[in-house]
Amino acid sequence: MKKLFTVLLAGVMVLSLAACGKTAESSNTFTMGIDPEYPPFSSLGDDGKYTGFDVEVCQAVCDKLGWEMKIFEVNWDEKLVQLDSNECDCVWSGMTILDSMKEAGYVISAPYYDNTQVLLVKSDSGIATSADLAGKDVAVQLGTSGEGLLNGDLSDMAATFNNVITCDSFLKCFTELDGGAVDAVFVDLPVAVSYAQEHDGFTVLEERFGDEQYGIAFRSGDEALCKQVEDAVKELVADGTYKKIAEKYPDIINNLIFLQ
Repeated sequence: MKKLFTVLLAGVMVLSLAACGKTAESSNTFTMGIDPEYPPFSSLGDDGKYTGFDVEVCQAVCDKLGWEMKIFEVNWDEKLVQLDSNECDCVWSGMTILDSMKEAGYVISAPYYDNTQVLLVKSDSGIATSADLAGKDVAVQLGTSGEGLLNGDLSDMAATFNNVITCDSFLKCFTELDGGAVDAVFVDLPVAVSYAQEHDGFTVLEERFGDEQYGIAFRSGDEALCKQVEDAVKELVADGTYKKIAEKYPDIINNLIFLQ
């Protein structure tokens, strides 16, 4: 009986540890959930390797904590479902912090980037402001804060458009713009700037829409894991590693909260 009780107690302890979420002690693997088409924060390079500011910072965190880093490509519109399904340990990919996520119980890190939305158009389109898009088609990525703004606070502006076209990635939005299927893309500022710099013939309009901040999302109950990652990031900031990584991405460095 004593032996049976010991076995049962051990089983309860294992289940309890699993319920507490991942820690450095319970696993040496950390799976980062990313949008692979979200430069300069996360993307799949031509060499087949993942790159971007968020990817590099996560790798530095894993190196510091002795974890093996793995990457899981999320469907951005289903990112929280995939997080809940344990397909990744976090969503860390230029993710806007939303009150609805906190209310749903997700553990959200401290914000690390100040963001806003913009409109990307073709340089020769003659479009200079959002008012010029009346009666025209605008693309936006599914599941993004941009889509939320067009359906919410900016619904009056969206109502002036002919159509709001939703795509499952920013890359598809840009492809639609390049092919003339839409007249503009409503998109995060750093993504628009990065695309315009790498592709001739595109312009980011001056207007800015909505103030927001990026953070890292963890499952409900993963407060300890979130703190481990946050503490490691603080060490990277303190020892200069964070700034060294940021200097590779000059278009975003001024909006990184930890370097302000």
